[in-house]
Amino acid sequence: MTPDQHMEAAEALWQAEQTGKQIGLLSLQYPGMTMDDAYAVQAALIARRKAVGRKVIGWKIGLTSKAMQQALNIDIPDSGVLMDDMLFENGGVVPKGRFIQPRIEAEIAFVMKAPLAGRHVTAEDVIAATDYVVPSLEILDTRILRADPATGKTRIITDTISDNAANAGIVLGDERHAIDAQDLRWVGAIVAKNGEVEETGLGAGVLNDPVQGIVWLARRMDQYGQRIEAGQVILSGSFIRPVEAPAGSVIEADFGAFGGVSVSFA
Repeated sequence: MTPDQHMEAAEALWQAEQTGKQIGLLSLQYPGMTMDDAYAVQAALIARRKAVGRKVIGWKIGLTSKAMQQALNIDIPDSGVLMDDMLFENGGVVPKGRFIQPRIEAEIAFVMKAPLAGRHVTAEDVIAATDYVVPSLEILDTRILRADPATGKTRIITDTISDNAANAGIVLGDERHAIDAQDLRWVGAIVAKNGEVEETGLGAGVLNDPVQGIVWLARRMDQYGQRIEAGQVILSGSFIRPVEAPAGSVIEADFGAFGGVSVSFA
């Protein structure tokens, strides 16, 4: 893809978000699209959001668990950018019509106290740079069709990356924990919709340890001259399959002693 095509694709995604009307698969429109192209489109989309006053508050890691990879028929992680207008209060209500096809994932969020960068970042580096961890929900949305109606072809990794890794919102729990206070591999959640349990999972579903999700992100960012900054929020990756959240849904994630987090959709 050319730089002009990167901008063209980003503008199409921006318009989809503004109008609530999904666009076709970018992987079909640009058949030779690479992962580098996809991250270039994502960067152009984030620049478009910044141009209207939005600010970066962190990063998300997606497709780290087998459950999520199987749900989308994708076999490698991706990442996206969190911005200030994506943050919703714990127990808050998402306004009607804010998203196109919202879905929910349960994750452990890391809040950083020091920058993190480099292709040789280790788990020990992540632990040292983390201020605290909290229970969280990620709100997914897709500005790209999940499947092409004519061919039946489904989205691939370049589509999800371009679409900011399908990120739309985040909800952070109120409880804060030291990263070494417990084994994050055993931190899990019971996720219910309208009072009925939909999904359960453990932190180990994320690359065997959510810390490894942050390691993966820092190393990937190094390829593009980026780094994790102090104060940023990092969603380490979902350990459940996404839960559909149409209008009227109340989503609650019970993380046990780790805390709880919820959000409703008007």
